[in-house]
Amino acid sequence: MKIVITGASSGLGMETAKLFIKNGWAVTVCARRTERLEELKALSERVKTAFLDVNSPESADTLTGLLNADGGTDIYFHASGIGCHNIETDLEKELNVLNTNCLGFSRCIITAFNYFKQKGGGHIAAISSVAGTKGLGAAPSYSASKAMNNVYLQALAQLSRTTGANITFTDIKPGFVKTALLDSQRSYPLLMSKEYAARKIYKAIIKKKRKAIIDWKYAILVFFWKLIPDFVWERMRIDASENKKI
Repeated sequence: MKIVITGASSGLGMETAKLFIKNGWAVTVCARRTERLEELKALSERVKTAFLDVNSPESADTLTGLLNADGGTDIYFHASGIGCHNIETDLEKELNVLNTNCLGFSRCIITAFNYFKQKGGGHIAAISSVAGTKGLGAAPSYSASKAMNNVYLQALAQLSRTTGANITFTDIKPGFVKTALLDSQRSYPLLMSKEYAARKIYKAIIKKKRKAIIDWKYAILVFFWKLIPDFVWERMRIDASENKKI
């Protein structure tokens, strides 16, 4: 069995890759920072590394080649993504997040979709976020991009069913996870370790869950978030402290 993982140079992508390697999978890991993939390559001869920048137009051809290599791929896992607080509504920061989390996301997901459609079936898993549930004033582009991820996967899942493409989708929605994406100087509620979250993600992918909120505490939180009327949500105070990554 083979899986291709984009965004495996750190965080949840790397930790989840370790679990697939540990459980005997052939794993191709790709990222812009290929030097950080050497840690994974050292774990097994079944690991292959590759450069892939989701923001580059060439990434579609690169990913197609990786999916086709060595007899084909069973699962494509998209773990690439960025985010930041942007109280100041800096345009460049907004567009940078949208470029990676929307355009880069779509570029890779639709490439995997077309690959599996031609192959006759497969499995696409992707990390979105619970932030896609409601618009977060401290991170407009981040929460909007994650909502886009959710809807995009849903649309393709419908397309797969109606066209008989036989592609399974897993939308992974973590809450706050202690990775480099979070600022260590900030306090985050219900913070999870990346190792714990990766175990939950691995199980969700293996079990082919359609949606997986990581973890149960966030599942309860999201349930109540959805019940808050917009006129109440839009009046809730946000943290207007210095701009920081999330």
